[in-house]
This record gives sequence, C-alpha cells and structure tokens, in this order.
Amino acid sequence: MILTLGAIFVLLLASAFFSGSETALTAASRPLMRELEKQGDRRAATVNELYRHRDRLIGSILLGNNAVNIAASALATSLLISWFGETGIAYATILMTAVVLVFSEILPKTYALRNANPMARTVAPAMRLLMTVLAPVMIGINGLIGGLLRLCGVREAEKTLAQHLIELRGAIEIHTEEQDEVKQERAMLRSVLDLTDVEVGEVMTHRRDMVTLDIGAAPEDIVAGVLDSPFTRIPLYRDNPDNIIGVLHAKALFRAVRTQQGSLAGLDIAALMAKPWFIPDTTSLLDQLQSFRTRREHFALVVDEYGSLLGLVTLEDILEEIVGDIDDEHDIVIAGVRAQADGSLIVAGDVTIRDLNREFEWSLPDEEAATIAGLVIHESRRIPEPGQVFRFHGFRFEILRRQQNRLISLRVTPPEDGGR
Repeated sequence: MILTLGAIFVLLLASAFFSGSETALTAASRPLMRELEKQGDRRAATVNELYRHRDRLIGSILLGNNAVNIAASALATSLLISWFGETGIAYATILMTAVVLVFSEILPKTYALRNANPMARTVAPAMRLLMTVLAPVMIGINGLIGGLLRLCGVREAEKTLAQHLIELRGAIEIHTEEQDEVKQERAMLRSVLDLTDVEVGEVMTHRRDMVTLDIGAAPEDIVAGVLDSPFTRIPLYRDNPDNIIGVLHAKALFRAVRTQQGSLAGLDIAALMAKPWFIPDTTSLLDQLQSFRTRREHFALVVDEYGSLLGLVTLEDILEEIVGDIDDEHDIVIAGVRAQADGSLIVAGDVTIRDLNREFEWSLPDEEAATIAGLVIHESRRIPEPGQVFRFHGFRFEILRRQQNRLISLRVTPPEDGGR
C-alpha cells in the first residue's frame, strides 16, 4: 500500500511537471529567448530549438502527461477498490479529479504563467530529452494524424505577410503602460509598420506652403530669398510657380557667391541648380525611403496622375513619421494644437490625422483624408460654416474659423475613453 501511494505521488508530480512545462514553453517570450541565445545562453537556445519542432514538443508532453495521469488514476482506483470495494471506483474518480485538477493542472500552470521565461529555460533540457526518447512514437502518431487531416480535407495554412504584420501590431499593443517612454516607443513601432500603407501625398508639404524662387529674378534677389528661407533646398520655377525646373542647394549657391568676390552680376543660377526629381503621390513611404537611400537624395517633388505639382517631400518628412517632429534652430514652429481646460483641443485644420493619432493615441481613420479638416469635410459631405458641430467616430468637431473654402481652426472633443 505504501509503495502504491508513493507511486501515485510520483506520478502526480510528473503530471504537474508536464503541465507546467507545456504552459511555460508556450507562454515564454520568443523575442527574449532569441536575444538570450544571441548572448550565448545555451538553455535559451534549447528553448528555441523546441519552438522549431512545436508539433513534436506538444505531442510528447501530451503523451507523457496522459500516461502518468492514467497510471495514477488506475493505481488510485485499484487501491480504493481494495479498501471500499466497488464503491471505491466512485471515490477514486472524485478524489483523483480534484487532486489532478488542483495540484497537477491549475497550480503548476498558474506558476508557469507567472514565471514563464525562467521556467522555460529550466525545463527545456528535460523536454528535449523527452522528445528524443519519444521520437519514434511521435513520428508514427504525427503521420497518422496528418493522414486523418488530409482525408478530412484539412491542409496546413501558411502565414502570409499580412498575418505576420498583424501579429507584430498585436505584440506592440500588448504593452499598454502609460509612461512617456513606452508611449513614444509604441508610437514609433506603429509608424514603422505603417510605412508601407502611408503614401507620400499624406505627409508632403503642400505646394501652397512651399518656398520657391523665380529663376528669372536677379541673382541678388535669389541669394536674399535663400538667406531668408529656413530650408537648404529651394525649388526654382520659370514663369509659373507650378513649373519647377530645378532645385537650388544653398551650399552650392554660397560656394558660387564666394567665387564672385562681392559681385553677383555674373552669377549663373541655372548652372548651379540640380535636376528636379518628380515622384507620384501614391508612392509609399517605405518605397520612397528606399529610393532616397538608393539615389542618395533627400528631396523630391510630388505630382499627381496628371503631372500637376502637389507639393514636396523630404527625407526628414519620412523620418518624422517614425520618430515624431524634428525641430531644429531654423525651423518655423507653428502651434497646431492647443489643449483646453475642458479636455477639448483647438486644432488647426491642416494638422494631420496621423500626427493626432500618434500624439494622443486616437484611432481616427486616415484612409480618406490626411488632415483633420479633410476628415470633417469628407464625413459631412460639405464645407462647413463656423459654428457648426459634427459628431464622427465618437468625437465632437466644432468649426471655429473658415477662410474661403479652407477650415482654419476646429475644436475637437475626444470621447470619454480617450479616442482609442
């Protein structure tokens, strides 16, 4: 009897080990294990090896777990029958169900969930040994299961790129801490994944806000215009501001000015300008970033499908989509958002939806419009008048100022949940 009780106890411990190991190995952080393996951690390398054979791993654990559970139940039933007769079957069923559930399932799995990473590294060598021992059995079982699934018309689905991206986004959203550092990192990671979905037309500087110079102007005026501009690259046009014929770099201009020895009369601006680079407004930010790197340029002019000038985009514009606004000592800073005491925001109409979503972790749609004014016009199907109020996507939009057909200023009130 003592031997039987001891055997049951050992089998229950083995069941708890299998249950905890399964939970730890499935809940452990794969990125952490990969990083630890790079640092030379052999146990983490073993965990990663087990991940690569998950079907055999899970099968081996289930086989071992079920074997010890059935053996423990059989021994307990035999022992209780010897004590209580046929009634012992019912006693054994109730007792073993409670013991296995609490001490061999819930308790070890709860512990494993709370200590998944260290426990996974601890049990990995034993699990690798178990997989090796049971390999012949599992090969036969997996072959049988695969044949049955094929007979039922079930095929193994391969993950697409879109599914991998969804998993990455989900992993990013898991980290919901509200510290500024975590929020900033979360926003940056989201922006990196969005580079393929965002087009340059959504982040470009509109032609209305471009600084351009007339190549037909006097050299003195062109030099003065470059000095007055906060930018190092200035588009040059002929006759019509939309007719861009070149791009003048301030460094090239000032080198030429130095050679003139104080006289700008003979300065040939056309010889200094570079050929303009035109790109379609539908180019994704990722493609444009790669093009900037390939061409070793930082500046491109954006045109629509008809070849009409829409604006310009720079390498800095794309980097700002990832890391947020980058202001230097020469930037012209325009306050586009002002928080109010009642929780609302006074927002300039040309502030982009992406900037607002990133800054305040909102989820306003930006598929149909790039700016907050564009969103209101799209949703309302009109050009609103000052004083009009709209409610879209849980937000309240009040039109404050309008200039001709442009919405200059709006009051945006997010929903109580913060717009997430």
